[in-house]
Formats: sequence, C-alpha cells, structure tokens
Amino acid sequence: MIDEKKASEFNKALQAWFSSQGRVLPWRSNPSPYLVLVSEFMLQQTTVAAVKPYFQRWMKRFPDVQSLAVATEEQVLKHWEGLGYYSRARNLHRAAKAIVAQFGGIIPSDMTLLRALPGVGPYTASAIAAFAFDHSVPVLDANIQRVIARLFDFRENIATAEGKKFLHQAAASLLSENEGRQHASAMMDLGATICRAGEPDCTACPVRAFCKATDPAMLPLTPPKKAITHLEDWRTVTIRRGKIFLIQSPGPTWKGLWLLPPAESSAPPICSLTYAITRYKVNLHIVNAEAMPTWQSFSQENLPPMPSPHLKAIALFKLQKKKL
Repeated sequence: MIDEKKASEFNKALQAWFSSQGRVLPWRSNPSPYLVLVSEFMLQQTTVAAVKPYFQRWMKRFPDVQSLAVATEEQVLKHWEGLGYYSRARNLHRAAKAIVAQFGGIIPSDMTLLRALPGVGPYTASAIAAFAFDHSVPVLDANIQRVIARLFDFRENIATAEGKKFLHQAAASLLSENEGRQHASAMMDLGATICRAGEPDCTACPVRAFCKATDPAMLPLTPPKKAITHLEDWRTVTIRRGKIFLIQSPGPTWKGLWLLPPAESSAPPICSLTYAITRYKVNLHIVNAEAMPTWQSFSQENLPPMPSPHLKAIALFKLQKKKL
C-alpha cells in the first residue's frame, strides 16, 4: 500500500495532468446522478467512443428518470438498438421505475441503496457514488485495475478473491478525503490514454515516479480468455407488399427484440455476414422464404427494436437483390 504523504503527492501529480489532459465526455460536463446512471449502464462492456452517440440520442428521448420510468420496454429497447447487451437496457428501465416508486424519482447516494437497484453491482454503485455524488470510494473499472496492478507491481491474478481484495485496498490507499469524482476520472483517463493495455506510454505518465512495475506490459495478470465458439445461423428476409416479416425473440438472447425468422439451410444463401456476440462468432446466412402464419409483418419504415446483425442482414439482402 501507499502512505498518506505519498498518496497526497501522487494525487497532486495526477490532478495536475488531468486538469489539462483529461477527456471531455458528455456525461462529465454536468455529472447529475441521472446522467451518470445512464452512462454507467451504457459503458458496461462497451467503449466510450461507441457510447457517445447513443448517450446523446438517449438523453433527447429520456431526459430524466421520470420519462424513462414511464416509457414502454419497446421504446427503451428501440433507443438502445445497436448498442448490444440489451439486458442493460432492461435493467436500466427497471432501475428507473424503482427510483420513481421507492425514492420519489431521486437517485440515492447511499451505496447500499444503490446496490439494491436492478442491474447495479459493486462497480456501478461505486462509480455512481464517485461520479454523481463526489464520494471518495474505490472505483475499479478495467482501466483503473490495470493502473493499480502496475503501480504496485501486483503479479497475481486480479480476478481471484485475493486479487480483488488487493486492488480494492490499494485503490483505497490512493484516495484523498474529498474530490472522489476528480480522482476516479483522472485514474480512469490515465488507464485509457497513457497506462493503456499492452505497451503503456510510460514516458508521458504523470505518476511514473510512483510506479513499481518493472514490466508493465505484462500486467495485469488475468484469466485466460475462453475459446471462441463458431456457429452457423440461417434466417430468412421475407418482404411482401413493402412489409417485412419478423418473429419476437424467444430469449434468453435478445429478449424483447424482434428477429428475422429461422430458415432451412438447404438453399444457397442470398447473402451472409459474420458477427461476434460474447464468446461466439456467428456466420449469419440469409435466404428468402414464404411467410409463415405465425410471423408478424412490419412496415420497413417503422421496424420494432432489432439486433444490429439482423438489421445489417436486411440491408445487405436488399442490396444483393438489386444486383440480381
């Protein structure tokens, strides 16, 4: 760990760098609890660059927790469309309803109460507490975990119970009594831009004098990645009189979304595309078939919420048909 004097020196150097080099993010300019709540749900397993346009569009449609709480699930999923991991959208929707019902529309600052909200785990609760309420608590996203592991030259697997305990204690030792928001933001940006995965830019690091890592590119130590499973998926794009036929996802994948109906794999595909989802790599093949009575038709100008690969398949199918 680090003593109080060194922690103070560390934070001075870190904040001096952050004041001029910190990233400008739409949820930072006005870190209200609702903006932070939405951004943290969106940023789970998704990059800042991918989230930015979705966040801005979301805020135009759902500017506060009340407007989100009264929306339908279909409206919520449609505005999340393309961002992936749709359980986050459903949990955010459920959290908004709980905030309105239990707290009068006021997002709580207490960590225990935050943890009780749907979809809010230990990390999200600490992030909301720090970024929305300026609490000095350890915030350990992937970027900050990497910074901590390197600063303290921690050479154990960070995913183990012992590894998680060390990261939490080490992060806590770096905190000051106030300015939790600034500290967490600076640590996060340091990991995202300087102490990045792979080879870090140590010469530009504002806190390199405090770093104990002798081989930072090798840290942090993490479990081996799971093997990628390859799947073949056959679907049909069936368009009649300007309307397209879809089915609702039976779940658990893409629950609440509408999908292209499944198809037989006997006919040659009109077009194909490949996409990744969690640990799967899916080859999606598109054919054309007659509509079944159980399928539902939708105007092509007013489609229900659909996963991005299926939307891309429709566009590719139309392009291919024009060429034929």
